[in-house]
Amino acid sequence: MIHLRVIVPAAASSQVVGFLRGDVRVTNLVVLPGAAQDPEGDAVFCDVAREAASDIVDRLRALGVNRFGSLALSEVAAAPSEGARRAEAAAPGSPEDAIVWDVVVERATSDARTSWSFYAFLCLATLIASIAVITDSSILVVGAMVVGPEFGPVAAIAVGLALRRPGLVVRSVRLLLLGFLTAVAVTAALALLARLAGWVSPEDVLRARPLTGFIWRPDRWSVVVALLAGAAGVLSLTAGRSNALVGVFISVTTVPAAGNLALAVALGVGEEISGALLQLAVNLTGMVASGTAVLWFQYAAVRRGRRWREHRLRPVDATPA
Repeated sequence: MIHLRVIVPAAASSQVVGFLRGDVRVTNLVVLPGAAQDPEGDAVFCDVAREAASDIVDRLRALGVNRFGSLALSEVAAAPSEGARRAEAAAPGSPEDAIVWDVVVERATSDARTSWSFYAFLCLATLIASIAVITDSSILVVGAMVVGPEFGPVAAIAVGLALRRPGLVVRSVRLLLLGFLTAVAVTAALALLARLAGWVSPEDVLRARPLTGFIWRPDRWSVVVALLAGAAGVLSLTAGRSNALVGVFISVTTVPAAGNLALAVALGVGEEISGALLQLAVNLTGMVASGTAVLWFQYAAVRRGRRWREHRLRPVDATPA
């Protein structure tokens, strides 16, 4: 279930409350006349079947609630009541497959914001990856992948492309580029200091690395994994299964490629510079492409399903969509 909080001007309250009362997918409706102070109006609370959340929010927007009042959504951890079960049964489909598009967009918008924590985690992950290259440690490679925060803006790019939000795409691309440039620059600078101190040398990168050599040598499987990981990552976000993102993080060699790139730049290993750059580009492009395709398919499927249900719901909800 999704908990919905609505603040609506008193003049429009009866229309909004009437719509919510008449929709069988809504339960636990509470109306507090005049309780809201900023913005002023009536406070309306209800629980909505997850499958119907996006549809109901769109209909509330059509009534002007987002312009003259406010809307807020939150997840309900549990709703063990008969009313909640009836609302779920009235909404076609499975809650596990339902997509709350407002939540997806808000998450993407948040992931596209510049923050010091994003840069800090990406720098730390790239440093761990560079040590993995020096020590030829697959364990450190996995650790670097998990620490890296880069999938957030990658998913935001896919959301922006699929839902036609160019501003979101621009912000996400800028954050991703600046983040990797910063992480590579910091790691390369520290690698130069380590070289001056005699801790590392070009031979550490050039020697045979059976466990980490794949980082700078992309092949056809790199493309396949990037496409699969991008699709899995977007599905985990739209389905609300954040635990699946861990598998995405440890599948794609974006951060390890950045770490290898920084070392190659600091130590002057030209061949691995181009290879690591290509690996990074392949993985980022593949994830964006497959993530966008999955999101577009989901959005198109939801719209078709909504049009199919409109006739069924019209006798209950007289408000035009």
